[in-house]
Amino acid sequence: MRRGLAALAVVCGALWWATTARAADGEAAGEAATTAPPASVVSLNLCTDQLAMMMARPGQLVSVSHLARDPRSSALHEEARRYPINHGLAEEVFLLDPDLVLAGRFSKREAVAMLRRLGFRVEQFSPAYSFDDIRANVRRMGALLGRERLADQLVADFDARLAAVRDARQGQRPVRAIVHGSNNYTSGRNTLVQEVLAAAGMRNVADEMGYSGLTRLPLEVMVMAEPDAIIAGSRFTTPALAQEDFRHPALDAFAHVDRTRVGDRYWICGTPATVRAVEMLAQTHQTLAAADEEPGA
Repeated sequence: MRRGLAALAVVCGALWWATTARAADGEAAGEAATTAPPASVVSLNLCTDQLAMMMARPGQLVSVSHLARDPRSSALHEEARRYPINHGLAEEVFLLDPDLVLAGRFSKREAVAMLRRLGFRVEQFSPAYSFDDIRANVRRMGALLGRERLADQLVADFDARLAAVRDARQGQRPVRAIVHGSNNYTSGRNTLVQEVLAAAGMRNVADEMGYSGLTRLPLEVMVMAEPDAIIAGSRFTTPALAQEDFRHPALDAFAHVDRTRVGDRYWICGTPATVRAVEMLAQTHQTLAAADEEPGA
């Protein structure tokens, strides 16, 4: 019994020492940390994973979340295979001993709190709900990693591709479209999806009907709205009840409606890769607009 108590005391003492030492090191290096880019960075969040992979110097990013390798969720899933993965656990990060930890605003809260108590520098990013949010997050990531010039270039390229889409659709009528996801979820106003649709020359039917944010839209309502296009997201490779609505007989009413699929990976996270969703939907817009101009249309 005494041996067990003694061992427990040693473990607790080691944890106390590690916490105290990291806090002291953080105070001593406080000013330097604000000027020198971090030498080692760990990302715990799918969205910060992708921003960091776009900008980190070779060897600077030492781990990304396991979701970064998921082709349904990550636009950089192939790139992510070059990095060791983590599952967002504080223990994993502690062993890697990074200079900077990147996390999402609403995820891994327990791990973030623990890492901060241990003296790690943790920077949290909020989700992007607009193109301005994307620009801000890109520039913030560039500043954190010491890659400001690259961040500015990514933003400039993003804006140039958006401008090219806008110029190509000048004079064409807006196309009424609706996003139809698993469990009949759609995106209304105040969402990144809404901004993507508008940039592609589409009017969001969910917004027209007064829906806001991510919300469920009954199939009956969608049928009555008579959209020009239905935009579907990624499908699961395994059977799931959430996808049964995609086979509902009510969808037979849309046999004549354009069906477009945009991978969730392009707009789950707001990154410069989101412009790819705009370009894909702009092609759908172009096709439908051209059909309107055909004789007899």
